[in-house]
Amino acid sequence: MSARRHAPPFRAEHVGSFLRPAYLLEARGQYRRQEIDAAALRAVEDRAITEVVAFQERVGLPSITDGELRRRHFHTDFLLQLDGVDEQGGLPTKFHKATGDVDFAPPVMAITGRVKHARAIEVANYQHLKSLTDRTPRITIPSPTMLHFRGGREGISREIYPDMTQFFDDVVAAYQDEVTQLGNAGLRYLQFDDTNLAYLCDTAQRERARARGEDPDSLPRQYAQLINGALATKPADMVTAIHLCRGNYRSSWAAEGGYEPVAEVLFNELDVDAFFLEYDDARSGDFQPLRHVPKHKTVVLGLVTTKLGQLESKDDIKRRIDEAAKFCPLEQLALSPQCGFASTEQGNDVSVAQQEAKLRLVVEVAREVWGEG
Repeated sequence: MSARRHAPPFRAEHVGSFLRPAYLLEARGQYRRQEIDAAALRAVEDRAITEVVAFQERVGLPSITDGELRRRHFHTDFLLQLDGVDEQGGLPTKFHKATGDVDFAPPVMAITGRVKHARAIEVANYQHLKSLTDRTPRITIPSPTMLHFRGGREGISREIYPDMTQFFDDVVAAYQDEVTQLGNAGLRYLQFDDTNLAYLCDTAQRERARARGEDPDSLPRQYAQLINGALATKPADMVTAIHLCRGNYRSSWAAEGGYEPVAEVLFNELDVDAFFLEYDDARSGDFQPLRHVPKHKTVVLGLVTTKLGQLESKDDIKRRIDEAAKFCPLEQLALSPQCGFASTEQGNDVSVAQQEAKLRLVVEVAREVWGEG
């Protein structure tokens, strides 16, 4: 049994997003149809967040998010609040699930002006979350790489940014402003959500990157520098984490492949405290890449799937934790679901009851393995 933890990352974790209640989805539809205003929508969101905070506390989670209930997608609602960022259609993609392929075009961010942080984006949301819980509040925001990978150079105005160095510098400055303001407001647990480092583990996605004129072998290091720059002004006691995702839309995924292509850079050059890694099935590969994890960092094993409602067995999860511990010491490991339950507002094909059962399972296994949740 490992030493008890009183600060994040905790032994029992979650990725952050939760299924939206029907009344919230209805209110969002009313807002889109201009039947209610932004203040009325926010009041409904506040109600839903109060409920999802109580839910997280009830199942025993030590860190609490707002469930991303104010968002349509895990990334666009944040990124579109930066100056110079627009949504320009989608990137047609075949997502996969056990019952067959799903056609989905994830929104692509287009850079049409200088990227600037004109206003605080998550500070008020953090303050509201903090007022609802005595546990550790956590804010999740999209990784800055989400402004680059899907569109590549063609998604960034050559007139505004003839030199890509200036683009990356502006993105770093914008993120630094947001992180600094969150830190000044009191936030001490921040998570970046990143699909792109995980996509770079997939052979087909790497070829698509080459077709966009990018070098998939150099992108991991470039992205590590971008993320490190974004976090460079954070308070010294702010714990930072990154979640790597291979796509999460209505229980489907877009990418496959183990972490080996990015592991050495990911674990040793990315200046974060914890890595939330998908490990719910064979598409995420084996645990061997964990041999690169340095001793001061934590890996949160996403062994409980959010894509299927069937509940995993405790014995199977414990066996897989033991397998991971052959490559990364048990005291550096933690447990979570593999992804959020609703990276988009549509949510995954699981019920509210199944969502709760999976989180309770994570908490119970963490207590049995490490003596704490």
